[in-house]
Amino acid sequence: MTAIRVVRHDEHTTDPLFDEIRATEFGRLDADNQAYLDYTGSALYSETQITAHAERMRRVILGNPHSENGPSLVSTAIINEAKARLLGFLDAPASEYVVCFTANTTAAIKLVAESFPFDEGSPLILSTDNHNSMNGVREFARSKGAAVHYVPLDANLRLKGARSILANTAGNGGLLGYPAQSNFSGVKHSLELIDTAQRLGYSVLLDAAAFLPANSLSLRKYPADFVALSMYKITGYPTGVGALVAKRDSLAKLQRPWFAGGTVEYASVQHGTHMLRKSNGEAFEDGTPAFLSIAAVTDGLEFLEGIGMDRINLHVTRHANRFRDELASLRNRCGGPLIRFYGQGAPADCGATLAFNVIGSDGTPIPFSRVVERARNEGVSLRGGCFCNPGASESAFEFQPDATSRCFRSARERGFSIERFSECLGPSVPVGAVRASMGVATSNRDLERAVSVIASFA
Repeated sequence: MTAIRVVRHDEHTTDPLFDEIRATEFGRLDADNQAYLDYTGSALYSETQITAHAERMRRVILGNPHSENGPSLVSTAIINEAKARLLGFLDAPASEYVVCFTANTTAAIKLVAESFPFDEGSPLILSTDNHNSMNGVREFARSKGAAVHYVPLDANLRLKGARSILANTAGNGGLLGYPAQSNFSGVKHSLELIDTAQRLGYSVLLDAAAFLPANSLSLRKYPADFVALSMYKITGYPTGVGALVAKRDSLAKLQRPWFAGGTVEYASVQHGTHMLRKSNGEAFEDGTPAFLSIAAVTDGLEFLEGIGMDRINLHVTRHANRFRDELASLRNRCGGPLIRFYGQGAPADCGATLAFNVIGSDGTPIPFSRVVERARNEGVSLRGGCFCNPGASESAFEFQPDATSRCFRSARERGFSIERFSECLGPSVPVGAVRASMGVATSNRDLERAVSVIASFA
């Protein structure tokens, strides 16, 4: 790879390598006239990845890894190779960390949630900015008598007072759960919080799903106890494969509430007993792993590492900054800003994800569904809604507790819909935003098409 010249964000220059990658690896986008800007929803797979996977499937015979026959041993070797490659991708020492393959990020988080030794003296601390997969951990904590506390957000959707809350609620070993990067706003939350929490006796569960597609994460430098991720978010393929990457000693503290095929050394009906496996996290891999899909993990990581994560980060950051600048310059018919951004007060700590509303000339937000529909009709893929992140949404849209409480009561009586909720809150309050996110295959032309669609609302 050639060296990259360091540029200021406002230069908006492009790296010619990504034009070549767009043409050779993602040519189907232009063949179908698609401008895809939903990489936080899912990355796109490259031609190299699926070709390599297809060739492997044609060449080898893979059997259920829970066996000792030849094809089964081949599957086991491929799974072990994928785990080693993932640890390398995260700069995680194999002597300290293990990989437990799961179905997705949600399943990885649930493994920790259902097994963590919560009690009255071990609180759960969650950031207000969290995907619902992390918010759901509170149900397990509450069921065991643990207190649940949320770290609030400031006006720019950054965590506010996290260290103070951790210090004031520290007990006999609680759990902190937060995202490395917000799936709502793209805000990157400080990884230094990992060390702060651990020094106060907390274990840390890091949601890295939105962070890893375009950022390097070193678990050697930021040794979170547990990291949850999905491969399709990072490499676009395969779906149905996620992982919990865990410290060996942290994993050993978890107390699994059940067992399943593949998780035990033995189980007895006669004696009503069982023994969980203790090596390589196998006690947390329920049933037969998705061994045919896991065979594609290494190909995807090799593709990204061949480009270079720093180079990918620079590419998507340039596009995000250009897109932000062009949207910020748009005006409605009355001369006011056409766009209201969320979490963009300090772009230096934002990933390549932007959440915003289009504002009409009367000052009220245009429903996100109208923007997404118009974009879809023009072949531009944006995303709309609250993105399964209620805390960030409530903070961004400045929902008032009394008003939303009234709306929730009405929803229980009449049924819930975005339209009814919006009607209840009134036209000046947005219920959902538009999200655009950039990735490896993003081009200048994609941004131009998206800006054109959004500008049409002026």
